[in-house]
Amino acid sequence: MEKRRAGSSGLLLSRLGLGTMTWGRDTDEIEAAEQCRAYLDAGGNFIDTASTYGDGDSERVIGGLIGTLFARDEVIIATKAGIGFSEGVRKVDATRHSLIAELDRSLNRLGTDFVDMWQIHAWDDLTPLDDTLSALDYAYTTGRARYVGVSNYSAWQIARASTKQESNSMKAPLTTAQNEYSLLNRSVEDEILDAAENCGIGFVAWAPLARGVLTGKYRKGIPSDSRGAAPHFAKHIEPYLDSRSSRIVEAVAVAAEGLGYSPLEVSLAWVRDAPGVTSSLIGARTGAQLRGVLKSEEIALPEIVRNALNDVSA
Repeated sequence: MEKRRAGSSGLLLSRLGLGTMTWGRDTDEIEAAEQCRAYLDAGGNFIDTASTYGDGDSERVIGGLIGTLFARDEVIIATKAGIGFSEGVRKVDATRHSLIAELDRSLNRLGTDFVDMWQIHAWDDLTPLDDTLSALDYAYTTGRARYVGVSNYSAWQIARASTKQESNSMKAPLTTAQNEYSLLNRSVEDEILDAAENCGIGFVAWAPLARGVLTGKYRKGIPSDSRGAAPHFAKHIEPYLDSRSSRIVEAVAVAAEGLGYSPLEVSLAWVRDAPGVTSSLIGARTGAQLRGVLKSEEIALPEIVRNALNDVSA
């Protein structure tokens, strides 16, 4: 699998990263191991998680694979901190105290003394940015994180944070910015991709399949065994079941049929090779599903098809 440099850093990430949001909850340890094996066999090197995924269970599952399925230095492990849930309510806390405490808990769950990439999961309106960034500096200078980044930041937030970090050579430079990007959600093209490029930051796309909608599985309703039928995921799927999204999904299906590919392969290839994208995170509930996703590595979209999809999804 092709590796791409993250911004102006020396970090090389495979162009498809393995997302693990369902691990420890909808995906058990056996299925997770099967997914990881398939991903590594395909040449991938980038596993993404977060402290809040499965209340930490995703990190625990990954920790159980280190030393058994892969050696620690064979894989880039990225995690995130700054978001929690209290009685089902999302809470952002990007204070230095909270972030560092969460990082140490993440390291404990992962069973390692460092992560390759540590990211702030979301912008915190209630916390001074300098306080948040000081946590990144601490993680970086103490060796707890080899690289640092941000997630779900707007363009101006990326630029502001990057400028502050570049102002002093003792501060940790931002290496990645992670945001949602797919044919159904192209908002990052307005400013975020340009901000990342101009700041020398690699861009990581999450939900490149629009939470599964671009696979076409929801064209005739919500399958009972899909994420859309799960109470904790349904609200994330619903925004992409409107008429605009349906038109785009149908266009993808037509393009896929004409090329002899699946809608999944077409949608993922479109994001993977979009200008400015370093890596795209893929996720699945089973090993069989992931192997299907990895088939997209075998294709490249003709320019005429890419342009047509650009037009229909604009």
